Amino acid sequence: MTLLAQETGAINLAQGFPDYDPPQELLEALARHALTPGHHQYAPMPGLPRLRAAIAAQVARLHADAPAPDPATEITVAAGATEALYAVLAAVVRPGDEVVVFEPAYDLYGPAIRLQGGVPRYVRLPAPHFRPDWDAVRRVVSPRTRLVLINTPHNPSGAIFTADDWHELARLLAGTDALVLSDEVYEHLVFDGAPRMSARQHPELRERSFVLSSFGKTYHATGWKVGYCIAPPALTAEVRRVHQFLTFAVSTPTQHALADVLEADTTDAHARGLAPFYQAKRDQFRSLLAGAGWELLPVPGGYFQLARYGAFASTGDLAFAGFLAREKGVAVVPVSAFYHDGFDDGLIRFCFAKEEATLQAAAKRLIY
Repeated sequence: MTLLAQETGAINLAQGFPDYDPPQELLEALARHALTPGHHQYAPMPGLPRLRAAIAAQVARLHADAPAPDPATEITVAAGATEALYAVLAAVVRPGDEVVVFEPAYDLYGPAIRLQGGVPRYVRLPAPHFRPDWDAVRRVVSPRTRLVLINTPHNPSGAIFTADDWHELARLLAGTDALVLSDEVYEHLVFDGAPRMSARQHPELRERSFVLSSFGKTYHATGWKVGYCIAPPALTAEVRRVHQFLTFAVSTPTQHALADVLEADTTDAHARGLAPFYQAKRDQFRSLLAGAGWELLPVPGGYFQLARYGAFASTGDLAFAGFLAREKGVAVVPVSAFYHDGFDDGLIRFCFAKEEATLQAAAKRLIY
């Protein structure tokens, strides 16, 4: 869809990236370290010690109800959360192992599981709230279940795991050897005063969980490709065995720059400010489309808006997305792309992580 946007000149609300730059202090830090002698060779394989220490300190502040992770044995810096996710799957999924995946799902999950010889077991999240049906989850969990893959806040719907959901997952996995991979790249983007909750905060899940985060999402720098994985020492050791031969190390100047801003931001002002920042964008976009015939689904978190288009067309979502790009000049993602079987529920996804002017221009084209 991004390629189609480039070909047609459409406003790109499809791919999930902001059209604004990272914070100025982060850009200045990167420029500084890009010119610093000695910062141009391989970083240590698990990540710069100072960056891992800064991550641990921030996680301890934001998750005061959970033990702080040990930066030496529980944190691994990766080439984006994408690499971290692949490293986890390669580390723990063996041929024939089953992985529970909630759909709609980020499109990397299924292929990455199958590349390890694993078997995705899909559980559909019902619209419009996309909350798990735990009876349906129980029906797919078996002795072959190796991993349950969680994404909260969820891409594409923005749904968030609640305390009840984490409790149900813990009950479900009690007495099993199954692990949890919790993709939390939008962790700070939780709206309307809801608490941000991580797998690390649940004592019964913490010891079996890999938790992923993304500096790209947190600092509006998706092109930097820096993320990290937090897991107990034994699980971290397995991830690092894969990471060592997958990317080995992440950009050294970039790691120093991120460490600088984390060390300086001792009140976590940037992270804490992301929820109101993106909630305002969500509310602006929804208000721009209000009354225009779009059925806008709830958005509890993340930076995507799902919408039904039945008032305008009865075609499939892929055809409608093509029409929007070519005829209306706005690129979106058809939500059927997030289902392994192409399930089409008549939904498209907008990304509202855009400048105010971009959202206003797109909305004008979307009002029939």
